[in-house]
Amino acid sequence: MDKKPRIIFMGTPAFAVASLRALLNAEMNVVAVVTAPDKPAGRGMQMQESAVKQFALANQLTVLQPEKLKSPEFLKAIQDLQPDLQIVVAFRMLPEIIWSLPPMGTLNVHGSLLPQYRGAAPINWAIINGEKETGVTTFQLQHAIDTGAILLQDKIAIGDNMTAGELHDTMMEVGAKLLIKTVNELVDNTIKAVPQATTLDETLLKHAPKLFTKDGEINWKDTVQSIHNLVRGLAPFPSAITKIDGKVVKLFSTYTIQEKPVEPLGTFVTDGKTFAKIACSNGYLGLNDIQWEGKKRMPIVDFLRGYRKG
Repeated sequence: MDKKPRIIFMGTPAFAVASLRALLNAEMNVVAVVTAPDKPAGRGMQMQESAVKQFALANQLTVLQPEKLKSPEFLKAIQDLQPDLQIVVAFRMLPEIIWSLPPMGTLNVHGSLLPQYRGAAPINWAIINGEKETGVTTFQLQHAIDTGAILLQDKIAIGDNMTAGELHDTMMEVGAKLLIKTVNELVDNTIKAVPQATTLDETLLKHAPKLFTKDGEINWKDTVQSIHNLVRGLAPFPSAITKIDGKVVKLFSTYTIQEKPVEPLGTFVTDGKTFAKIACSNGYLGLNDIQWEGKKRMPIVDFLRGYRKG
């Protein structure tokens, strides 16, 4: 292709902004941005624009916000833009009539090394499952979610104490760079798509379904390492939760203590000044950063200054 492809970008949260910014910095021809409709949020329930919309408007880009992706009006708007390529980063599932429209297809940036961790929460589940490595994949959209042919991948190491929030921020930038490389190779016709079915036995796949509140409920019968992984895999949102002194507590940062507990499972142990830990099946979970019911998130030493056992 001699000229720059006409690109429609689709995304909603801050994670997608890094990719859109990278496209503009690379002087790609982004002809429109598709994002979620404005929604009421906050205490005043005022209408709030998505992070992608705010960035797009600040950069004088055309913004489309369809309520329904199958609506004739939206389809016509896309057709009129005559895109050569569509790019999806953290957006809704597209109907075939949309993703099959551009001659260069529609590519997606996904936060895992596909085919592992297909689904809505790949960053969280990789950490929850104790993975030491994950990555980013660019792939072609097809019918089933996250199953299209792989274009490029880039690996990311997961530190022992890395949280989902930290991995999210790292992956956001790695994904943006991989996207630019992918688009350039598509334009130069130097990339070869690899079907996912040829890369791994389907029985060995790990999935990344949407997270619900119940997924964050800590079972103190589990090992201290698995609970530590759960906490960091859900930090800062939606967060792991438990009850202490009858109150709901959110845990954001923890560490493991390999010492056989003498207290019953789930017992909150503290000197009242410098440390707090909770008894697990094979050790203690040390607490760094928590949010007690009715209080703000704070370091454990700050919390302990006002703590009185209930």
